[in-house]
Amino acid sequence: MKIKLNDAAPALEPSVENARTGKYQPLSRPIFIYVNKKAADTRPEVAKFVEFYQNPKNAVELIKEVGYVTLPEAALKVFQERFKKREIGTGFTGSKVGISVEDLVKEKLVY
Repeated sequence: MKIKLNDAAPALEPSVENARTGKYQPLSRPIFIYVNKKAADTRPEVAKFVEFYQNPKNAVELIKEVGYVTLPEAALKVFQERFKKREIGTGFTGSKVGISVEDLVKEKLVY
């Protein structure tokens, strides 16, 4: 089934490709976790969970299992590096129609 997102846009299939490229916005969006920096630094189980969650192998297998679309591996690597450095705040600027998640992550990292 195709869904028309607005009057100016053509109807789109709810496909993995349309979600990845940002064409299927605002009906698709990334889902993130937010980690307390102090807990990550002082509780090994918190850091281990985040490392497991961000591991591309785990992310791809588990996310597909529940029917979600995985983040691009390049985006996962950016979030892994941010966690290793314990950078606080989001690494994501928000959804924009026609902009891929990977490009949104790159946009946020240009200071």
